Amino acid sequence: MTRFDRWLANSGAILLGLLWILPLLYAIWTAVHPAEYEARFVLDAPLTLDNFAKAWAAAPFARYFLNTFTLVTAILIGQFVLCTLAAYAFARYRFAGRDVLFALVLLQLLVMPDILIVENYKMIRTLGLVDTITAIALPYIASGFGVFLLRQTFMTVPQELDDAARIEGAGTLAILWRVYVPLAKPTYLAYGLVSVSHHWNNFLWPLIVTNSVETRPVTVGLSVFSTTDSGIEWSVINAATLMTSGPLLIAFLLFQRQFVQSFMRAGIK
Repeated sequence: MTRFDRWLANSGAILLGLLWILPLLYAIWTAVHPAEYEARFVLDAPLTLDNFAKAWAAAPFARYFLNTFTLVTAILIGQFVLCTLAAYAFARYRFAGRDVLFALVLLQLLVMPDILIVENYKMIRTLGLVDTITAIALPYIASGFGVFLLRQTFMTVPQELDDAARIEGAGTLAILWRVYVPLAKPTYLAYGLVSVSHHWNNFLWPLIVTNSVETRPVTVGLSVFSTTDSGIEWSVINAATLMTSGPLLIAFLLFQRQFVQSFMRAGIK
């Protein structure tokens, strides 16, 4: 790589970084200053947390956060269990139609989730689960991406480890739990971060299947900050946005090294 190429690559990275950080800086500025300073960048502008207090009081955010934590945890546990079992079967068992079934799993990755919204809603309504956290989680409990990722990892585990464990008297589930799962920890971490981030920020499906405060996640709860009698209060909206996205942003900043290393070890390009 020539000096010009490095300069071009660094310039592009800086430009993309600015495009990402400037809206965030604007959101932080408006959230911690009075409304009259939304478009006035004055260095000695007074700081305030009133916008966060107004946002927190305008909606039951404690309930929204509890619903969101419950949702992402339930989905992640379900995906880990189902994807682990399916990935192990595809990686280690020989059975009729295995390649065809795995091709169907890969085909699922090509289908946009929004295409299935109508059919998923019909299924949820038939089951009587509308306006429940289960309704939000159920279509995502199985993940083709998770199956594919774990299968690729499991296939790198030497067959000799299976044989040695079976000689010691371990059963299939014991081998899976004591041999494969520990060796795939980087893959689980990488996939877990992707899954939590996606379902924390998911908006359209939860909006469709929830109607009450008791089941809404934070993304749907944030939609109550639309307008006031005097118009849009960007300072309050940005404060609420920072509260909802803050946990993910802080987690990424704290664990960005582990995040990148996990993807590298998992073989994600």
